Amino acid sequence: MYDAIVVGARCAGASTALLLTRAGHRVLLVDKGTYGSDTLSTHLIHQPGVAALGRWGLLDQVRASGCPPLTHTRYEVADIRIEGGARGVDGHHEGFAPRRRVLDPLLIDAAVAAGAEYRERCRVTGLLRDEAGRVVGIEGTYGGLAFTERAPLVIGADGMRSAVADAVGAPYTAHDDRLTCAYYTYWPDVTGCLELYERHGGWVAAVPTNDDATLVLAYFPQERFDEVRADARLAYQEQIRSTAPALSDRLRGSEPVERLRGTGDQQNFFRQAAGPGWALVGDSGHHKDSITARGISDAFWQSETLVREVQGTLGGDPAQLDAALARFAEERDRHLTPGYEATLGVARLDPHEQRLSLLRAVQSDPELTAIYFDMVAGIASAGALYTPRLLALL
Repeated sequence: MYDAIVVGARCAGASTALLLTRAGHRVLLVDKGTYGSDTLSTHLIHQPGVAALGRWGLLDQVRASGCPPLTHTRYEVADIRIEGGARGVDGHHEGFAPRRRVLDPLLIDAAVAAGAEYRERCRVTGLLRDEAGRVVGIEGTYGGLAFTERAPLVIGADGMRSAVADAVGAPYTAHDDRLTCAYYTYWPDVTGCLELYERHGGWVAAVPTNDDATLVLAYFPQERFDEVRADARLAYQEQIRSTAPALSDRLRGSEPVERLRGTGDQQNFFRQAAGPGWALVGDSGHHKDSITARGISDAFWQSETLVREVQGTLGGDPAQLDAALARFAEERDRHLTPGYEATLGVARLDPHEQRLSLLRAVQSDPELTAIYFDMVAGIASAGALYTPRLLALL
């Protein structure tokens, strides 16, 4: 009998298991994949997520992996060029973009070191319920054998296509159309800062990561997906050339160090976050287009919020746990909705003139630039930018 079972051992699941275990709970962490495997990702951890890693005592390990700090951002759209950095969170002004084969094992190792039990290649095939229909555990296969395990709380952290969400029938509470498709690969010796380029119908990002490589991503409107994937390499190169010509020039003559990866399934939704005996964290409960790279930082926030709310309720009165889960669900929606709406706006790939006028004012002022990059990182809302200083420039 465990206090909690976490299904999925990526950023959301491993961090939730870590924090629950450190809080004194007996935790089982299971994942259908293998330890240290890679996954589709923008890799970027904005400053709120970096601050979380600092609180958990794991930031030095990210640094030690050779992942460079991202203290400077360059953003170009139309005739506008904005350069600078965010004001930061808890003294952390830098972002990081570690490879997932670095970050995910680091989080799993920390959870195991704290006392969590971890099972890789462990497939969950169903949920256990009591006579009232409350979720009380999982069933699945591990090492070729069927098993069941019980806990008062089962947490689905198993991604956008969550089996846990399907099993509990978690309804969508918001569901918007897919807006972009994206392709990326890794290039050697490209840049020393985070670069973002936007035009109508295109978005390109260059993100320094481990092994002296830079992740270069190209985004296209979703309606172009069939066309793009018919010759993805050519479309990728052309999107970089037309959206970020200076970056394209720097890539000329070089070859990527890994194969091209991509997806046309960038879903945008909120699912119900919790119910009797279950909760969803990370992409299983809320997913949005990766163009703003909020996923990892948002997952860390959800992990901390869920663990804080359920502390003292596991193994006790189920009504107290249900009340804690309801608070988590309400707080998740309140906190993440503004970033969701902002992401949908960016993912439409249509920089309208009103926004461009605002950005022209921002580029002329270092203070407004710092606030703007706080917005990019999810530290500040759009309203924070409308200072008397900005209004005087408009």
